[in-house]
Amino acid sequence: MTELDPRIKTLREIRSNAQKGGGQDRIDRQHAKEKLTARERLDALLDPGSFTELGTFTTQQDDPEGNTALGDGVVTGFGTVDGRTVYVYAQDFTVQGGSLGEMHSRKICRVMDLAAANGSPIIGLIDSGGARIQEGVKSLGGYAEIFKRNALYSGVVPQISLILGPCAGGAAYSPAVTDMIIMVDKQSFMFLTGPDVIRTVTGEETDFESLGGAEVHLTRSGTAHLMTKDEESALALARYLLGYLPSNNVENAPIVDPDDDPERLAENLNSLVPVDPGEPYSMRTVIDSVVDQGSFLELQAGYARNAIVGLARFDGMTVGILAQEPSVMAGAIDINAADKLSRTVRFCDAFNIPLVTFVDSPGFLPGVSQEHNGIIRHGAKVLFAYSEANVPKVSIVTRKAYGGAYVVMSSKFLGTDINYAWPSAEIAVMGPQGATNILSRKELAQAEDQEAERARLEAEYRQKYLTPYAAAKAGYVDEVIEPAETRIKVIKALRAIQHKSEPHPARKHGNMPV
Repeated sequence: MTELDPRIKTLREIRSNAQKGGGQDRIDRQHAKEKLTARERLDALLDPGSFTELGTFTTQQDDPEGNTALGDGVVTGFGTVDGRTVYVYAQDFTVQGGSLGEMHSRKICRVMDLAAANGSPIIGLIDSGGARIQEGVKSLGGYAEIFKRNALYSGVVPQISLILGPCAGGAAYSPAVTDMIIMVDKQSFMFLTGPDVIRTVTGEETDFESLGGAEVHLTRSGTAHLMTKDEESALALARYLLGYLPSNNVENAPIVDPDDDPERLAENLNSLVPVDPGEPYSMRTVIDSVVDQGSFLELQAGYARNAIVGLARFDGMTVGILAQEPSVMAGAIDINAADKLSRTVRFCDAFNIPLVTFVDSPGFLPGVSQEHNGIIRHGAKVLFAYSEANVPKVSIVTRKAYGGAYVVMSSKFLGTDINYAWPSAEIAVMGPQGATNILSRKELAQAEDQEAERARLEAEYRQKYLTPYAAAKAGYVDEVIEPAETRIKVIKALRAIQHKSEPHPARKHGNMPV
């Protein structure tokens, strides 16, 4: 038997040491917190045996304290998810708390550049104490290099961030620029300034969880898109999410073999919308009834609940879903809902994902606070996003579509390809009460029985204006359909417009109100 070349033996020893990160003691501490190591996380995320590491031997340069560790606190490389190539980086908390320095940053930037050059998604597994203080401006420059790439590659390849531990200070800006953020309940934290700094500066008492925990970002700030109970679930969810997305901006989203009948009627929808226009119903019931069964992945579910956004499939085809929820604030669009809708439209448009919009909104939310805080500016984002989007677009008005809310929510005027309406649709400038107050002020003032006269005038207005047939006669609704046949109609429409080509005017970029 040939004796092993000592150089090969040395290589194997170095590789073995690199696998240990910050050492067994720190790995044990990570496990004691019920957290996986960086390499264990990559094993769970990627197809078995597919990971190829890059930068294994990279170390911190000129470290005065001698804390160098192979890999410099981040594991980077590429692998596959369901056979498709993805580039990954996983911060290693066992090495200096996963803190980011110059070489750590270079490794991340390297895989980001490769991802963009090769048209593959980039997935970041974040678990870091922030910038490495002892490296000073070099660590700040390292973050800036990552931020720049997050911005430049936005809309080029999907960028997904999994927050699996702390993500504090300026580090939080990187995931905020990415397309999707997945957090783990009671384990993930994101904030710019921690509880101690806030206590010193403002006197406010808080803790990590109430300041920047997963629940906060899913329900109050709107920063997170998805949340899971543990990190194994988060890694599995990332794999599932990728199944809806193309690898880059010149591909179409994957089409899967459907397990739902494209000719299936949703009979329950024919009796869903109440006759009383003031009575709520569940738009989620509509969505779940018409998409491929079990395919709706809702995003930002706890934030701006008067709007619903997510990804789903129709006959195996990925679509972006946008809707109002009439059981919350009557489906009125406020500042937060506008932001939620517009960013989802732009994300889907960037990655060639068709848009299916369900409309039931009485308009933009009135109020001094909304006006002073910029509802005009935020609402304009929605119309900008829909107008700019040149992917296939289908809309269905289920009930109220009043005023500006009708216009901005994927109306024919903004370039939507196919517009449907249910018989319950009410498409008008405003509701009957407001319209009667304006149009029939004199008649009401002169009437002996003002209540009876108001009821008569409102009924007359409903009959004349608040039906889908007025819009259909003018060509702004392509067809009035039975709710039960919505799934069938949407699938046929998506098939018919799937090869749509609508180039943008030549320009550097638009100037969306922000």
